[in-house]
Amino acid sequence: MEPKRVMLLHSLGPQFGPWSAYAKTIRDELRRRMPGSLDISDHSLVSARNRDESAEIAFVDYLRALNAKQPFDLIITIGAPAVDFVQRWRQQLFPVTPFVFTALEQRRIRYSDLTDNDVVVTYVHDFPAFFESILRLLPDTKTLAVVNGKSAVEQFWDSEIRRDAKAFEHRMAFRWYNELSFEDILKDAAALPPRSAIFFELMSIDAAGVVHEGDTALKRLHAVANAPIFSYQDAFFGREIVGGPMHSVPYTSERAVAAAVRILQGEKARDIKLPVGGFPAAKYNWQEMQRWGISESQLPTGAEIYFRETSLWERYRWHILAIIAAVLLQTGLISWLLYEHHRRQAAEVMARDFMSELTQMNRVATAGELSASIAHEINQPLAAISIGVSATLNWLSGKTPNVEQARSLLNGIANECHRAGDIIKNLRAIFGKHAPQAAPLDINSVILAVLELVRIELQKHDIAVRTELGDRLPLVNGSEIQLQQVVLNLVMNAIEAIDAAPSPPRELNVKSALSESGGVHVSIEDSGVGISPSDLPQVFQPLFTTKARGMGMGLAICRSTIERHEGRLWVSAAASRGSIFQFELPASVRSRPDRT
Repeated sequence: MEPKRVMLLHSLGPQFGPWSAYAKTIRDELRRRMPGSLDISDHSLVSARNRDESAEIAFVDYLRALNAKQPFDLIITIGAPAVDFVQRWRQQLFPVTPFVFTALEQRRIRYSDLTDNDVVVTYVHDFPAFFESILRLLPDTKTLAVVNGKSAVEQFWDSEIRRDAKAFEHRMAFRWYNELSFEDILKDAAALPPRSAIFFELMSIDAAGVVHEGDTALKRLHAVANAPIFSYQDAFFGREIVGGPMHSVPYTSERAVAAAVRILQGEKARDIKLPVGGFPAAKYNWQEMQRWGISESQLPTGAEIYFRETSLWERYRWHILAIIAAVLLQTGLISWLLYEHHRRQAAEVMARDFMSELTQMNRVATAGELSASIAHEINQPLAAISIGVSATLNWLSGKTPNVEQARSLLNGIANECHRAGDIIKNLRAIFGKHAPQAAPLDINSVILAVLELVRIELQKHDIAVRTELGDRLPLVNGSEIQLQQVVLNLVMNAIEAIDAAPSPPRELNVKSALSESGGVHVSIEDSGVGISPSDLPQVFQPLFTTKARGMGMGLAICRSTIERHEGRLWVSAAASRGSIFQFELPASVRSRPDRT
């Protein structure tokens, strides 16, 4: 099938508003609904701009020649001037061609001249309702400037608007711009008095005869006007118009296209009857409302708002929520880490306090085991003091007191008192409860002090002690009391192990030497019953013990103490019988061995 020939007949020209918006929408919708089956051509009634009759006759001859060989299947007129032209020249040009008259107000068509081949798609301008809409938004409006041109169609509407404006003259004054050039209109619009508004009707041809296509005139007016601009034409609704009740371009165009498609598909035009359209729901420009201080609460019910600038929250809602979630998660994680850090610190303090208490208990237990040796150590100077006092009294009670001898005995008593004091001082140092003080010390002095303390205990259990203490060992940095406690625990364990052995030898070997790393190495080897190979990995674990009345904390405390001194403690089986406990400590930075 050959494509249907459709002509769009424009008023004034294809770029004049508001008709250009209707023409574009109609063309696009026709192409969408009948793809590939239409041959659409555009023609403009340019002669309507200045009522040039000779030009109009030439245009009539052109259309007659165009339609002679291949008549149009449908003609769609856009705007009132095109309808007026068709109704005047219908019989000479298109007596049987179907028409769709659209994009015009019902007062611009002569219904008496309609034929059975015509479909009318019109709307009605309700100027009183339009004026009321302006006053509703701006109730203090005192001046309304009406922007209108000088073409025939614009002159028609000037008289219509003036007639309806009479009912509002007691509420606001009207300024009529139809007799001014557009340049003068711009000057006056820029200097309007306060509480003014502008009604943009049309500006196709101004009083100076200058043609204004598209929305150029509206944009220039918006750039200089000191008052809000209103229009009832949806085609002008953009960034420049505040808004209000408007004729919908999509709605009117859709009705025209629906009628055109029905005709092109064979339906008779006389059977298509369409009601006159009115103002649909009002629509407003949010940016212009903000500019002129118009609140949304002033808008009529059901009004639509366009060009709203979304807030940062609306534009970046999910980004902001994601950031907030990340910050909250991070804050929660940091809080949890701080809480855990605090808990760990508290646990470490509790562990240190608990270890200190256990160490003190261990010291008390050791003191109990050494009570006989301690008593013996103290009794020796006390016995010497008692004997010395008796002898001194005897030397002084004679007829001739021997003062020199008494002085000698008193010096001996004083020495014994100092000796008893030193013994008590050392015992308090080892078994007392106080904060340890770290300082450079000689490990051999620590070992000898402990061996002197347990000398009586070794004699009581008939244990021979062999010492091999290295010469010129480096000092180690640490607490003398804590290291004495370590050596004392290891020696006491060795004594118990030797005492439990069924047969000789009963020996305790204590050695100190320079370690491979430059520190000190101490070993305490006993000839006791030894440790079961299965128990060796566990002997330093808290609460593990092989003794019937042991607490299982002595060796754990020893290892903890050595590790706090940055050393290490371990145990191994002796070559023949018994065990060897060994530990190493780093040399103090203030003391290094002389290897020369």
